[in-house]
Amino acid sequence: MNYIVFDLELTCWEGDMAGRFQEIIEIGAYKIDPYGHIQSQFSKFVKPVMYPILSPFCSKLTSITQEMITQAKPFKQVIKEFMDWAEIDIEPHYLIAWGDKDLDYLKADCLLHKIDTEWISSYTDLKKQYQKVKKLYEPKGLKHATESEGLEFEGTLHRAIDDAYNLTRIFTKYFGEWNLHKIN
Repeated sequence: MNYIVFDLELTCWEGDMAGRFQEIIEIGAYKIDPYGHIQSQFSKFVKPVMYPILSPFCSKLTSITQEMITQAKPFKQVIKEFMDWAEIDIEPHYLIAWGDKDLDYLKADCLLHKIDTEWISSYTDLKKQYQKVKKLYEPKGLKHATESEGLEFEGTLHRAIDDAYNLTRIFTKYFGEWNLHKIN
């Protein structure tokens, strides 16, 4: 069993994004073994196809530059590398992210690129799980949750690999307390 703790960064614009398809531009993830230990990490940029030019807002928010994206591989290639790294076809797995939006964006990008989404069926929203474990009235953002645990947020907020790392720290701290489930 592998636990794949991941985060995505997406194309974005200031103000109303209605009618604009947000594509994945970065995937950051950590593979956790059945004992709660980090095994490896995955970090790749993705070249978007619908909106290949990043907005100034997106670059400022994520610190991802146009050059990083221009030099990146297309989604189809990066997601195959991600699936190979995560051993999706070899080991049972759970995908774990902070909130349910990453699941939606991952599925949407897979559908856009005609990639089967069955492998995404084991997914847990750790934001909701954290709210239950900590008995919080309302959910907290990742940075707030990290700091609430007495941990300093490490890295740059809104960078997938850094957000995934901080999420991994919370996940492993309460390893064994999460109610992981399969969704279909």
